[in-house]
Amino acid sequence: MAHLNHTSISHTIFILVGIPGLEDHHMWISIPFLISYITAIMGNSLLIYLIVTDRTLHEPMYLLLSMLAAADIVLSTTTIPKTLAIFWFNAREISLGGCITQLFFIHSTYVTESGLLLVMAFDRYIAICYPLRYNMILTSFVTGNIGLAVLLRSIGVIFPIIFLLTRLTFCRNNILPHTCCEHIGLAKYACGDIHANIWYGLFVLLSTVVLDIILITISYRLLLQAVFRIPSKNAHHKALNTCGSHVCVIALFYVPGIFTTLTQRYGHHIPSHIHILLTNLCLLAPPMLNPIIYGVRTKQIRDRFLYVFFPRQK
Repeated sequence: MAHLNHTSISHTIFILVGIPGLEDHHMWISIPFLISYITAIMGNSLLIYLIVTDRTLHEPMYLLLSMLAAADIVLSTTTIPKTLAIFWFNAREISLGGCITQLFFIHSTYVTESGLLLVMAFDRYIAICYPLRYNMILTSFVTGNIGLAVLLRSIGVIFPIIFLLTRLTFCRNNILPHTCCEHIGLAKYACGDIHANIWYGLFVLLSTVVLDIILITISYRLLLQAVFRIPSKNAHHKALNTCGSHVCVIALFYVPGIFTTLTQRYGHHIPSHIHILLTNLCLLAPPMLNPIIYGVRTKQIRDRFLYVFFPRQK
């Protein structure tokens, strides 16, 4: 009897487990996921509405903030609804095409947000170090083109991953111990050589997120040097306060990701469900908290919110 050549079989359907080891608690775990999704959609949609409807907020800082809010909506919608379907309805199946589509949007949106945070750091540097030339350097047209460039960069570096994955034959286990699809997590189930996927994934990480972190650090170092050369303590406080919201968002975006990467690399003794929960934290926390941070710490947005929803009685 001829032996079946398993390498010729390629899975077209994959099973997302959710959070392995905690299947019995999925219903309870779904509660914070649902709350975070509702908060992210409502908060970011409200932020975009306030910025779009108020011409006084049509400045580079707020236009970039609206782009970040739109990216947060895309990131949340790409991941959480499928996760909730797994938790509530045991809808674990996902096609290979659906899996690749999901990971494309996850990775490209993450790179987009990283790029926007870099541009926002540059915006703060120009606003504080060159205040008289700020409106000449960062016009609405320039800001829009920069946002488009950030988006095209994200699509350009992530798009090849589609071809790197579609060339593979997935003849191993089709059970994915996760709530969503991601590049290397899917590629490791292939029978062929995935070194190209690994090296390209590293290239994407270094050329986008790592490079953005380095440039943001340089930007804020130059910014702080300029601030502390100002003799007035009041000017120090005012300048640093304008950067406070952005610094909080930067920390919220990068720190969980760095921590998750380190635990996956060195925390082999940590249970797999902890790794999955940390990964989900990276996807849940920024979209949910970004509009809250900017809404609370930015006076113009806070004033616009109060004006729209709590108009003063005449």
